Amino acid sequence: MNEIIIELEEITPKEFFGEQNINIELLKKYFPKLKIVARGNKIKAFGDDELLEEFNRRMQMLVQHFSKYNKLDENVIERVLTSQSSDDYSTSDSSGEVLVHGVGGKLIKAQTANQRKLVESMRKNDMVFAIGPAGTGKTYTGVALAVQALKNKEVKRIILTRPAVEAGENLGFLPGDLKEKLDPYMQPLYDALRDMIPAEKLAMYIENGTIQIAPLAFMRGRTLDNAFVILDEGQNTTHNQMKMFLTRMGKNAKFLLTGDPGQIDLPRRTISGLKEALLILKNVEGVGMIFLDDKDVIRHRLVKKVIEAYKSIENVD
Repeated sequence: MNEIIIELEEITPKEFFGEQNINIELLKKYFPKLKIVARGNKIKAFGDDELLEEFNRRMQMLVQHFSKYNKLDENVIERVLTSQSSDDYSTSDSSGEVLVHGVGGKLIKAQTANQRKLVESMRKNDMVFAIGPAGTGKTYTGVALAVQALKNKEVKRIILTRPAVEAGENLGFLPGDLKEKLDPYMQPLYDALRDMIPAEKLAMYIENGTIQIAPLAFMRGRTLDNAFVILDEGQNTTHNQMKMFLTRMGKNAKFLLTGDPGQIDLPRRTISGLKEALLILKNVEGVGMIFLDDKDVIRHRLVKKVIEAYKSIENVD
């Protein structure tokens, strides 16, 4: 049995190993045929030469990633250990920067490779589609980019919208006026904003129209210029709604459309405007498309397992 010793230099072992060596335990799961021991600032591995060589290569990738982003968790480790090369999970330095200094000093930035690709794509294109399952940070990253653009005075307003489609529920039975009926549908957008803008300032922005949160139907007839516009839950738009929204784009506007084609709440036989748009706009210059997956899930670790479990039955004919 051969061995290899990897010494961590200029890296705090505790941060690299994780709480109670959780990252080392993950490594053991990916390399079950190796005996892996972490002590001090050294990681020793015992086993066959071929496996040790692969382990050493993957460890160097993890060290490089940690040195660049100062972060290592289950999602990062999985992506690094299952990628063919660093091109699959690395992005430019600028895309990993802090987007917004949030409430209570919270540093808000893209946390996964595909989220960083979303940041890059929004800087290169005026219209971007961010597609992926629940919990991949599509909306949250988008709202952070919008708040950053507002703070940097790149735009004069933020417009957040989503189609008011009931996910198995009925709007008519909700109490209150139209705004009160619709607010629950807009809650994810409010939640993201509350993380990034102090409550009083956010209330002022909403009151004076700097930040507008409205259902998609309210966009009809408008020209949206000098604005960062986010259409959330785009999979629940119809052909006409999507065409209407896309043609609202005015001067100095940024459009981000997010959605999960696997969670369509439209009536049966109704074509999703998002799915259609992805097909007809895929070769249009100036339109970016970023596809996130379950490796980008940053909610509770069980969310990823739930997505995988449902995928296994939804793919069965």
